[in-house]
Amino acid sequence: MFRTLLAAVAVAAAAALTACGDDDGDQQSQPATAQTDLRPVKDYLLQHTERLKRDTAAIRAGAERYHALAEEVDFDYAQLLDTKRADVQRLVKDAQAAFQRANPAYEEMEGVVAGVPELADYDVIIDAGGDASDPENAVPFSIETPQGRTFKQPGNFNYLIETASYGTDPKFAARGVEPDLDGDGKVEFGEAVPDADFYVAAARDFEKNANELDAAARKWEPTPEDAFTALVVMTPTMSEYFEAWKNSRFVAGDKAKEKAFVAASRLQDIVDILSGLELVYDSVEPRIAKVDAQQARQIGQSLAELRAFAERLRKEEAAGRKFEPAQADTLGSEAQTRAEAIAGQVSQSAGRLGIEVES
Repeated sequence: MFRTLLAAVAVAAAAALTACGDDDGDQQSQPATAQTDLRPVKDYLLQHTERLKRDTAAIRAGAERYHALAEEVDFDYAQLLDTKRADVQRLVKDAQAAFQRANPAYEEMEGVVAGVPELADYDVIIDAGGDASDPENAVPFSIETPQGRTFKQPGNFNYLIETASYGTDPKFAARGVEPDLDGDGKVEFGEAVPDADFYVAAARDFEKNANELDAAARKWEPTPEDAFTALVVMTPTMSEYFEAWKNSRFVAGDKAKEKAFVAASRLQDIVDILSGLELVYDSVEPRIAKVDAQQARQIGQSLAELRAFAERLRKEEAAGRKFEPAQADTLGSEAQTRAEAIAGQVSQSAGRLGIEVES
């Protein structure tokens, strides 16, 4: 991911440099004399890793209760619904609510986690990695269940927990039973009976990896290179998020190709990620201003406007506006163009400050 994005950013940076011209003295590479206070970035990250630890602990605790309930009937899910339907319904709704809390806890810090090479593996594990059908992008783990089954590279933990608790991926659902949780004779969106053996194993491993991310974040000592790399790598990812939004139930409805992104609109994830990146930029803006105050202001304004653009769309969607797939494509292209311009300016500024953006 780093190399692909950096190649696109290099083009944008070259365009930005050409537009600015190079006849002024302050356009040349200068020593980075201004200090960069990155404590707020680490504090922000640790606040979110703590949140994720609590949220994944809650997910795991709920999964344990659900597993114990299923175990009482020897994992006979038809009998489980016959005798404990209301309990199953309550536990599934609790699982969905717990995921809804955990998702923003991660998305708000994703710009840092995924953008910093030292931490980026956790983004693959928690939020970005695919399954074994895509070897190049697959997660580096498998799930071993209490009953001894193996789910080889099943996908990232956000995907596993969301699709299991919402019933959108049949691989993780209980077999041989219709998930009619309210007993009205039909299955509606959000009604699900997860495979308890799989779900508890995934929840346990999710909590374990959230704790490991927190430990890695505490050891991490942020550098200006980390901050600039996060901005350059993570800002121009708008097109992939808008594509996922287009294919999700929020745009495609019943024709949705995406099994995930059902608990919250992908637009909310975009706002969360950009909000985190704004905080990262606040820490480096004074350093950029030392060599080009106008560009420092422009980058900050452009980043804020991109976040506001996504937030406006999210609010319109929440208010009932229905976006069409073609509109999602157009909006995604606009967001990506803006994002690449921002990343290009940040990359240019890093070069002038003598700061290396890592690949």
